[in-house]
Order: sequence, then structure tokens, then C-alpha cells
Amino acid sequence: MSPTPAQYDIIRRPVITEKATLASENGAVVFEVAPDATKPLIKEAVEALFGVKVKKVNTLVLKGKTKRFRGRPGERRDIKKAYVTLEEGHSIDVSTGLA
Repeated sequence: MSPTPAQYDIIRRPVITEKATLASENGAVVFEVAPDATKPLIKEAVEALFGVKVKKVNTLVLKGKTKRFRGRPGERRDIKKAYVTLEEGHSIDVSTGLA
């Protein structure tokens, strides 16, 4: 299955943090995804873009913090993250990019 442009819109970028690195030791990869992306859409997009087999997908929405900018209150945007667990023997090197 070849990737479609819509699948590139679903998977925005990999999340490279300390917690995401710990999750990768258990065969999971963390991605920032579109806010309206569902688990089946995320699974389909990851399988098409990276050529791997996905075991399960867990999602969470990180609510935007309230911050102050030049004395005025503002709010950061909400971020949806997907923890994608891969089947045994499959892996994704997130440092190489999507292409």
C-alpha cells in the first residue's frame, strides 16, 4: 500500500523526549498526530508510511497551558499524541524522517 497525502497530514512529527525514548525500549514509537485523527486512521497511516505492522495505538490529548506573553494572557494549543506499539521484529528509526 502506497502512502497518500492525507496520511502525511495525520502523522505530523515524531516526539523525541526522554519519556518517548523509554517507550521505544518496549517497542513503542510516539508521534504527534492531527487532533481529529482516530486510532484506525493512525494505524493505517503508520503502516503505509513506514512499512511496519502495528500492534496497538494509544492516544492522549495534552491540553495547552495558559501562559503570559508581554503581560497578556494567552494559551498554547492542544496537542494529540499517539503511542504506537509495533509487532515483534518491527522498528522505526524516527531520526531519519518520513521520506
